[in-house]
Amino acid sequence: MLGYQPEVVLAGRRINDSMGQQVAMRLVRAMIRKGLTIKGCRVLVLGLTFKENCPDLRNTRVVDIIGELEDLGIRVDVYDPLADAAEARHEYGLTLTEPEAGAYDGIMLSVAHDLFRDWGISTMLSFGTDEVVLFDLKGLFPSNAGFLRL
Repeated sequence: MLGYQPEVVLAGRRINDSMGQQVAMRLVRAMIRKGLTIKGCRVLVLGLTFKENCPDLRNTRVVDIIGELEDLGIRVDVYDPLADAAEARHEYGLTLTEPEAGAYDGIMLSVAHDLFRDWGISTMLSFGTDEVVLFDLKGLFPSNAGFLRL
């Protein structure tokens, strides 16, 4: 009403809106450094919900990361045992899948569900190839574990 433009708030929104692309590109760059061919590779995204240990899919930004990866020709599988599969399909066009052992070039831990912590590092890495890149977005595992982190 007063004609005031809240630039700080708008700048924050622009940063939040670009995070999906930033996160996807960090994973892709790490995969390239390992010598992986990006087009046609497979990435497992662990977690789709808005926050840990909650089935709510509203306002999840994980879909932004998935979209960016798919735009690069990456095949993305999404696993979230707390998310409703029908809702994920209806709201975002995503099919939730069970992870395959030894199948993924990249693993993105995007939601810190207790289940993922309980799995531990070895179970999580069992889904990857020998050259897998794991991106721990939520800092679920210790920083000295050697994974990408924000």
